[in-house]
Amino acid sequence: MKPSEEYALSILNVKLNEEDKILTKDELIRKSNDCDGILSSLTEKFDVDTISKLSDTVKIISNFAVGFGNIDLEAAKKRNIIVTNTPDVLTDATAEIAMLLILGAARRASEGITYVKNKNWKWTSDFLIGKQLEGSRLGILGMGRIGRAVAIRAKAFGMEIHYHNRSQLKPDLEMGAIYHENIKSLFSVSDILSINCPATKETKNIINKKTLEFFPMGAIITNSARGDMIDDEAMVQALINRKIYAIGLDVYKGEPNIYPGYLNQKDVFILPHLGSATKKTRTAMGNLAIDNIVEFFDKGSCKNRVN
Repeated sequence: MKPSEEYALSILNVKLNEEDKILTKDELIRKSNDCDGILSSLTEKFDVDTISKLSDTVKIISNFAVGFGNIDLEAAKKRNIIVTNTPDVLTDATAEIAMLLILGAARRASEGITYVKNKNWKWTSDFLIGKQLEGSRLGILGMGRIGRAVAIRAKAFGMEIHYHNRSQLKPDLEMGAIYHENIKSLFSVSDILSINCPATKETKNIINKKTLEFFPMGAIITNSARGDMIDDEAMVQALINRKIYAIGLDVYKGEPNIYPGYLNQKDVFILPHLGSATKKTRTAMGNLAIDNIVEFFDKGSCKNRVN
């Protein structure tokens, strides 16, 4: 049994998803009967229809994630169901994955792994020459907690940090990073871009055919935020014409289904959404999701409410 399940059982009357499977819409609706709250993950989709059919007893959906794109917030609000998330606790784990994506893409890790597995590699002086991080310019799109954690780690590699945010940070939070008022300005100086901003209507497909032209020739783009940020077709075309040198992805539109074009490109370093995948972080997320439920029923509200 997972630590968070043990914690939940110790303080709440719980119905566990003992098979740990992705629940269908009908299963979600059926299992909600007589429940006061639901602890969900990104794989459970709460659209308008699903929320409209949940038991009247349900008062909270506590999402086991920072994101909440799997839940229709307005539909939940109309039924007086609050939605919460689990911020803060996965900052370091996600920043580590962001750096892994940067390193993997820059140093051609996917190609190297393929050569080793196929047992057909031979070392030469120009074998799998990649890009060095030291001295390169890292653009960070979204300088929140995770973006700042990435900046700290990237500085240790000798990278120059640039960023775009909804507003400029105070000097103590900038830590020497250079602010750009718009994405065109940021992208134009980004030898490498790390996407760390929230998924919103404004950021959907923010990397597209037009904005890809803003980047220097041979730039690297990585995404550890949400798959909706990238126009996949435009990105693959940019890889084919070498406008973009390589990409590193941990998130995708329509997960777990990946845009097929990525699978045919050798310069794509891909991971199966591992951003928060450490025992320490996943346990902290689970415990926080449980605490959100307890806080709501104890106080009538919750500091991590998102609707």
